[in-house]
Amino acid sequence: MFDNLKHKITTILDQKETSTDLRLQQVCELLRNTVPHYDWVGFYFKNGNKNELKLGPYAGQPTEHTIIPFGKGICGQVAISNENFVVPDVKAQDNYIACSLTVKSEIVVPLFLKGENIGQIDIDSNTLNAFSHEDERFLEFVNREVAKTLH
Repeated sequence: MFDNLKHKITTILDQKETSTDLRLQQVCELLRNTVPHYDWVGFYFKNGNKNELKLGPYAGQPTEHTIIPFGKGICGQVAISNENFVVPDVKAQDNYIACSLTVKSEIVVPLFLKGENIGQIDIDSNTLNAFSHEDERFLEFVNREVAKTLH
């Protein structure tokens, strides 16, 4: 499944005449509509010089978490750690920010540009233990491709 999606992702991101936000929106929608266990897909980006993340393009239910301070929740922790964070069961996480009562697991993968963590892709699933190493590798690929469009 992911190999087929990789080509679609690069095709979307290569559309230079389309705005970056619209391309990222299309990536979010493609992932949410194609991967059965991706129920919410979004990008968060560092908010200027502030130690916080700001919600960018996303696909799924609206969230009130449009600004997330560094260190708070899974996304905020990834902003500091610079490492992938896979949460098999959100109820088992002390520092989890609930976006929806239906979310059971989450994966957050940092997005690097020229070695700096500038944001992340955040995916929620309504399925327990939904994410595998294959998801991690695929989302790392997505973020590498996104970074090429942000240079």
